[in-house]
Amino acid sequence: MLATLAEAPLTGTGLIFEPKYDGIRALVHVAPARGGARVRLWSRLGNEKTSQFPSIVHALERWGATLKAPVLVDGEIVALDGEGRPAGFQKLQGRIHLSDVRDVERIEKQQPVALILFDILRDGDEDLRGLALADRRSRLEQRLGRTGDGLRLSEQATGDGRALHERALSEGWEGLIVKEAGAPYHSGRRSPSWRKFKVVNEQEFVIGGWTEPRQTRQYFGALLLGVHDDEHRDRLRYVGHTGTGFDQKELARVWRLLDMRKTADSPFATKFKTNEPAHWVKPELVAQIRFTEWTADQKLRHPVYLGLRDDKRAADVAVEKPGPRTASHRTEHSARRTQPRDATASDVVAQLRALEDARRDGTIELPGGGRLGITNPHKVFWPKLTLTKGDLLRYYATVAPLILPAVADRPLVMKRFPNGIEGAAFYQQRSRLEKPPAAVRIETIADDLDPISEPDARRFVGGSLITLLYMTQIAAISQDPWFSRAQSPLQADYVALDLDPGDDTPFSRVLDVARLVHDELASLKVPSVPKTSGSSGLHVYIPLAPGTTYESGMLFCQIVATVIAAKHPKLATVERTVRARRKGTVYVDFLQNILGKTLATAYSARASDYAGVSTPLSWKEVFNGIDPRDFTIVTAPARFAEVGDLWAPLRTSKPADLAAVFRKYK
Repeated sequence: MLATLAEAPLTGTGLIFEPKYDGIRALVHVAPARGGARVRLWSRLGNEKTSQFPSIVHALERWGATLKAPVLVDGEIVALDGEGRPAGFQKLQGRIHLSDVRDVERIEKQQPVALILFDILRDGDEDLRGLALADRRSRLEQRLGRTGDGLRLSEQATGDGRALHERALSEGWEGLIVKEAGAPYHSGRRSPSWRKFKVVNEQEFVIGGWTEPRQTRQYFGALLLGVHDDEHRDRLRYVGHTGTGFDQKELARVWRLLDMRKTADSPFATKFKTNEPAHWVKPELVAQIRFTEWTADQKLRHPVYLGLRDDKRAADVAVEKPGPRTASHRTEHSARRTQPRDATASDVVAQLRALEDARRDGTIELPGGGRLGITNPHKVFWPKLTLTKGDLLRYYATVAPLILPAVADRPLVMKRFPNGIEGAAFYQQRSRLEKPPAAVRIETIADDLDPISEPDARRFVGGSLITLLYMTQIAAISQDPWFSRAQSPLQADYVALDLDPGDDTPFSRVLDVARLVHDELASLKVPSVPKTSGSSGLHVYIPLAPGTTYESGMLFCQIVATVIAAKHPKLATVERTVRARRKGTVYVDFLQNILGKTLATAYSARASDYAGVSTPLSWKEVFNGIDPRDFTIVTAPARFAEVGDLWAPLRTSKPADLAAVFRKYK
């Protein structure tokens, strides 16, 4: 049974609090036998560990000799420090791959270990997994009796974990495990009945360089971090690197600052290896870093970038001595931190990155106190680009301030790609068997208004970050909203002309037709906003006056499309049948303007081969020429940070006067 990474209360009836031991998870079978006991240990992945920990095996054999029946128990193999307390995982790494008996005996003398037991799954022929945790724990204590140095019971606190939490802060533990006393044991599952409550640290570090980026990442791969200490006052002591915690805008911002400070000489006192080629900078920039703990060789574990500090000189940065941290201290510390971007948004991105880097499922915290479970963030969605579900989630978390207004209050149609863009996909109009978090908005559209014939059609409705990320979590790559809102489903807020090229039609021809559409609309004094489709086409949207029906909007688009096709038959067509279209023409599709039909919204990712983004454009860009493949989930955020919200005019421009257009073409 595995724990879920999530915040948890530190007090509560029915809760059990344990230290989060940082070692090797082990299932242990102990069977009494003549003259002792038979013992076997397995790791979480099923690897046999019996021969690697002889001192633990001897302790289990002594215990097994007192048993009347076999037991199967669950625990953690931990290294011990000089005072006999559980130490970090790093102290075990030198032995976990040893197979030679002499090597194991040698390291046993150098590094003592213990097995900390916290659960019992089988007692004789009785399967205990269906019992409540409190009952299983009672049975374990009865069977174990006395413990020694090699065999221990996990420390526990019932109902109130605050004292353990304070010890975790002061002693530098990795965190706590918060368990529900009444929960059964869920074999092979990551369950919210067990929650990992991680304790993390923060402090400033000097940036001494960067490494080159990998694959599709831009600017730099990781920051190289250091501190000053008594031994190296004029040089930095290297403490680790971090490439986690950045959105595209921050990558670009930090890169500009690094580029200004490039130098040929390393500011670090000693040489060290990096995963990618390293470059050096003058040690002037100070970064705020969150991390779980210091390793034995004084490196940062799980560091996450939080922002740059402008209130502390690089020369003053040294290792902060660990000690108790109160809530008021943490609040004061956070208040004086310089944040280059919205802290909550960057924290969501950092949490998503941390889950993917660890290749695990977990729960992320959202602004306003919401929580969302994330599974398989490392699953590849774009195989040729090696872009993952995690990349898509981080993209949407980054651009949420832009895309959420575009989908607010609008029912959404999903096309889901559970196995990525090369796997089977399916459309989903309504919420079916999913059980999303309560904050995910789902509305039932009245039967006489919804184009779905089934009664009580329940639809996801956009506008919140949790809905956006939940739909992404269930593998809906694009965001496809209605043209109307849930509260007024028969009234379209805008219409669109979908410029769809044939298989042999170049994108330059799409741009030609878009320019013709612009000129035609301008002659009618009708405002319009263009965007790429995120695939091979281009969309032109027109704002409508409140109360405009879908029928009126589609008639308007039909008129414009027909006029364009009639004036320029070598470039444009309204012929619906693909085979009947003239080769090299662009289909000007006006039929998307029907209740229930959708197009991918502005800022939406697409399941195109290049991981395209439906990107708002200026008309100047359309006339100058662009390549839609320049706008991907990797590159688009930097553009949006630079040009701002080019889609806002669709919401703020004076709407089209359809009556005047109809009079002209009557």
